[in-house]
Amino acid sequence: MTQPLDGFATASPFHRGEQAIQQQLGVRDRIEAVGRRVIRDVLDDQHREFYAELPCLFLGSVDHDGQPWASILAGAPGFAVSPDPKVLRIVARPLPADPLAHALKVDADIGIVGLEFATRRRNRMNGVVSALTDDLFDVAVTQSFGNCPKYIQARDWEMTPNGARRDAKTVMSTSLAPGDRTLIARSDTFFIASAFGTARNDSSHGVDASHRGGKPGFINAIDNGTLVVPDFAGNSAFNTLGNLLLEPRCGLLFVDFDTGTTLQIAAYAEIVWDGPEVSASIGAQRLIRFHISRVLRTERAVPLRWSFREFSPFLQG
Repeated sequence: MTQPLDGFATASPFHRGEQAIQQQLGVRDRIEAVGRRVIRDVLDDQHREFYAELPCLFLGSVDHDGQPWASILAGAPGFAVSPDPKVLRIVARPLPADPLAHALKVDADIGIVGLEFATRRRNRMNGVVSALTDDLFDVAVTQSFGNCPKYIQARDWEMTPNGARRDAKTVMSTSLAPGDRTLIARSDTFFIASAFGTARNDSSHGVDASHRGGKPGFINAIDNGTLVVPDFAGNSAFNTLGNLLLEPRCGLLFVDFDTGTTLQIAAYAEIVWDGPEVSASIGAQRLIRFHISRVLRTERAVPLRWSFREFSPFLQG
């Protein structure tokens, strides 16, 4: 495992990539103090109750080549429960073609975002698979912390009558098809999985899953192999960017909220810190350019449909 750079705190809840960006942008001391206060190695009671009310979870995992992937699991509320503060039990398994299906092994690192669109509540949790059966898996908590409601579009959900679609077909490719670009062009939400190190050696390492939101069109498909996305002001922890600084490989997930179709993308991220591209993007503090290597499209993969209510009040333009 790569050792922390000189001058970075080894007892910090943030790894050296996160610390480097915090330091570069002048928020290091403030965010360190916040992180030590709010990042925990257990789920508190409100988050245990929160996960039990959700119909889906967004997850990050890493395949055997070290490539992160972002995925979604769904079920009737109660499919995710916390039998004790150190464990989140998920009574669901991914579709066979989902990279998560092959990544789920005991001791595998997992990142989770629990998000309630209607109330804009979200919690992020990183952990390690501690038990696995044909029907469920347990994740031992390494880090748990709440996120602010920024950039979350309010939506209501309903479960489709046919429930889970185990027969959903996945189409694999190395670049975006026209239908993929259409889905991305009208998306106001996506999820990103990133990774650095291993959660078993340091509480600040592992796999992370994160949410990104904006007005439709905020994701720019330059061509069939490149996406450019603005990075808006957030909580200044820079969990995702800190991972990407050290390990640029990442996974993106787009969900068609009308049909339940998913688009999973493996990519290599390039952070654009400043310049005319950044200045021209409304509200952006920097940009992330994603170079696509693989695409998995699964029609009607998720047994949920969402109806749009309103955009986040934090969005500009």
